[in-house]
Amino acid sequence: MSPNGFMRSALTVAGAALLLTILTPAPAHAQIGKLKDRAKAAATDQAAKKAAEAAMGGAEAPEVVPMADEADDGVTAGAEDPSAAAAMAPGEGAWANYDFVPGEMPLFIDDFSKDRVGNFPQRLEFLDGNMEIVEWQGRRFLRATTNPARFAIALDAPLPDKYTLEFEILPLVDGWFQQVYFSDPGQYPNSALCSVYSAGLTGDGAGTGRSLVQLDGGLDGKVYPCRIMVDGNYAKVYQGEQRVANVPNASLGHGTQVIFRLTGTVEQPVMVGNIRLMGGGRDLYDALEAEGRVATQGILFDSGSERIRPESTPTLTEIGDMLEQHADLRLSIEGHTDGDGDDAANQTLSERRAAAVTAYLVESHSIDAGRLEAVGFGESKPVADNTTPEGKQQNRRVELVKL
Repeated sequence: MSPNGFMRSALTVAGAALLLTILTPAPAHAQIGKLKDRAKAAATDQAAKKAAEAAMGGAEAPEVVPMADEADDGVTAGAEDPSAAAAMAPGEGAWANYDFVPGEMPLFIDDFSKDRVGNFPQRLEFLDGNMEIVEWQGRRFLRATTNPARFAIALDAPLPDKYTLEFEILPLVDGWFQQVYFSDPGQYPNSALCSVYSAGLTGDGAGTGRSLVQLDGGLDGKVYPCRIMVDGNYAKVYQGEQRVANVPNASLGHGTQVIFRLTGTVEQPVMVGNIRLMGGGRDLYDALEAEGRVATQGILFDSGSERIRPESTPTLTEIGDMLEQHADLRLSIEGHTDGDGDDAANQTLSERRAAAVTAYLVESHSIDAGRLEAVGFGESKPVADNTTPEGKQQNRRVELVKL
């Protein structure tokens, strides 16, 4: 089916579905053309370049923003220059207005690192199409080469009132939908969806003219993180560090599965990776008042380092504002890791990271250093099983403890 035919079909079936357009409009051939010099420069040896091209089904390899590992808990992408955006401190540049905060409870996390290359991921539910895991630069992606190619994240219970979804995506096919549904099929026939669409739309299926978002060519041809934050009927969508949709009546739904509908070809595959679905999200001060401590998943660090990533801006701002508004509040900033790696190294790293958060609050929010303590516990205080991705994610945290 042609892109236009598919668009008409999708809109007819979806009824009043809201389409959130979050991909740049550059044609695929233009995207690939721009990638050639970047890919060749990035490939330090011929073997790495061939592996990258194989993962893309023969196309030139895209630029991929480096992912974080063990305790980084996040991904980043810039606007015109991803490396420049990643090098920024929290609150700098576009990150100053970035307000995505991940949920606090891991519901589903998978980077396909436990799966075999060439297979379909064990923890996802296959629906239809042709998909397989590929490896590029030591990282795994699910590559889709058909229209459609669908898979689902199956949940034990309906999505909570508040949840967040993060994933990386490379949608190189010009004029095709890449969709995510948050409602069970048939349960919410008019439920909204997040649509990655390179040609752009101007209204929803009911013709109500809801605002749709389309960026310029700053991220065309790159693997970049898509983030979706839902609070009741309210939904926000982010492309890299930019918020591209802010819809108070999105009504995405609360189903027992999250369905991805990808549309790719052998020549121009779509790749998805590093899926992270999180539930919940509480006001930090309310949680501190009620329980005396609160864990956050929103403070992120570079791999093996105490450097705070710019995606941490919203959480750090909330902590800083809370301390400014409650002059009598004193906090212990606690760093925790999962069980991977050397015990002593994890202990030292957690101490450095707790100290870095404390220093940031003192320097950026003018908080009296006497109101803060920095403590690292390494992997010594797990709150979940370290044998699952969700458990490790829960153990990698910064906790605030009321003194």
